[in-house]
Amino acid sequence: MKLAGMASNRGRNLMNIADRAPGGASFAVVLTNDADAPVLEAAAERGIPTEVVERDDDEARGAHEERVLDALSEYDFDLVTLDGYMRVLSETFLDETPTALNVHPSLLPNFTGANAHEQVLDAGVKVTGCTVHVLDESVDGGPIVTQEPIPVFEDDDEDSLKERVLYEGEFTAYPRVVEWFAEDRVTIDWDEGTVSVEGDDGGDFPARRIVSDDLASNLRYGENPHQDAALYTDTTVSEASVVHADQLNEGAKALSYNNYNDADGALNLIKEFEEPAAAVIKHTNPAGCATADSVAEAYERALSTDPMSAFGGIVALNRECDAATAEQIIDSFKEVVVAPGYTDAALDVLFEKDNLRVLDVNENFEVTDTLTEKPLVGGRLVQERDTQHLSADDLEVVTEREPTDEQVESMLFAWHTLKHVKSNGILLADGTETVGIGMGQVSRVDAVRLAAMKADEHAEGKDAAGAVMASDAFFPFPDGIEEAADAGIEAVIQPGGSKNDDSVIEAADEHDMAMVFTGQRSFRHD
Repeated sequence: MKLAGMASNRGRNLMNIADRAPGGASFAVVLTNDADAPVLEAAAERGIPTEVVERDDDEARGAHEERVLDALSEYDFDLVTLDGYMRVLSETFLDETPTALNVHPSLLPNFTGANAHEQVLDAGVKVTGCTVHVLDESVDGGPIVTQEPIPVFEDDDEDSLKERVLYEGEFTAYPRVVEWFAEDRVTIDWDEGTVSVEGDDGGDFPARRIVSDDLASNLRYGENPHQDAALYTDTTVSEASVVHADQLNEGAKALSYNNYNDADGALNLIKEFEEPAAAVIKHTNPAGCATADSVAEAYERALSTDPMSAFGGIVALNRECDAATAEQIIDSFKEVVVAPGYTDAALDVLFEKDNLRVLDVNENFEVTDTLTEKPLVGGRLVQERDTQHLSADDLEVVTEREPTDEQVESMLFAWHTLKHVKSNGILLADGTETVGIGMGQVSRVDAVRLAAMKADEHAEGKDAAGAVMASDAFFPFPDGIEEAADAGIEAVIQPGGSKNDDSVIEAADEHDMAMVFTGQRSFRHD
């Protein structure tokens, strides 16, 4: 798509479009009615042809527009894009050109005219924005194609508001519309005065995504002391969350960026289980997890998986914390404990540690916040939360040896815990407690070796012999199974799906191991 741009000053929106080339669009020409307009130099730097058609003092509007049309007639273009073109165009121009677009620095139909930002501030509104509309003969009229909201802050003046609306609003909305036109997705109904855009849909992953969160607090620092950080909150989320948790010991220091991240991971892990469960998290990975008849017993089993790594970790429980559990928690250094309630006796124990942050979350462990997102430089990834929950009926036995009922129970526990281990991940379990965890390895074989080493060297009162092994993705070669057999593993749960599945199954049979396929993987990469 070829564009004809028209501007009277700097034409920053036009140059942004030129730099980004949305939908492959490029400028055939940029025209201005001011020979001193900075847009001329900016366009020339980008190799864009330019035209200057100034209006004489006594020249009629129609006559000037005829000269503009004459200048543009030397170029082929499909769309006219205006940016601060300080003339109202009449039917003389509009009837002879393709669709013309303009961007206005407010949410039309409010605050029309040249002083929109002044009007916004005088009106005291809390949200402004910009509007990209199809041009007609009215001032700031014509069917609206898209809008972009921008907050108005208490300390805003015209200059600060203008800059934010431009860079955060117009620089987002205008290229979006150009891309829609370039992709031939726009239909204008002049009779109704409306615009429809094919594919501009809602749903879980809408074509346009606007997120509004409120600042909850400024954090001491980010992942590292040289990084500033803040916490924002979405007040519409009703499930148990560390963001909305009450910190019961108010005298303790506030949570850090890493504390929030780790506590969120710990809480999400113990939401997997109906039975009393406990988890210890370190650097967003489980150092140990277990279920048992009580949270005190579950915590003891979780901690014994890797008590050395658990030092300085985060504890999460899915039941009210009692005094017996609290006594164990304070026996070694922990940063944070998260639970849906505490007995008075438990609080007395936990408060003995001045800087152990005690977070009280609600009891709603059902998933209500269905999406997760990861910011990237220049955008963000958004996906559904991994809510898969398998049962014995979902498992396909692929080896000659079938797993026992106890092994199946252990496999399911291991699989649901492994969802919260960074890939490549391997988890060893005995019953419903972790034995060893190998996380974040670039080699799956190394993850097996690490899990076995953790079990044999760091776990207290347990080892890899006789354990069940879970893998978050298929084994591409039999070497991972060979390593597991050397460690004494007797059963394996894995997704399957490798082109070498037959040789992997053969290796399991040679070592008299039971193996099941889940048919789905459980990668976690962030």
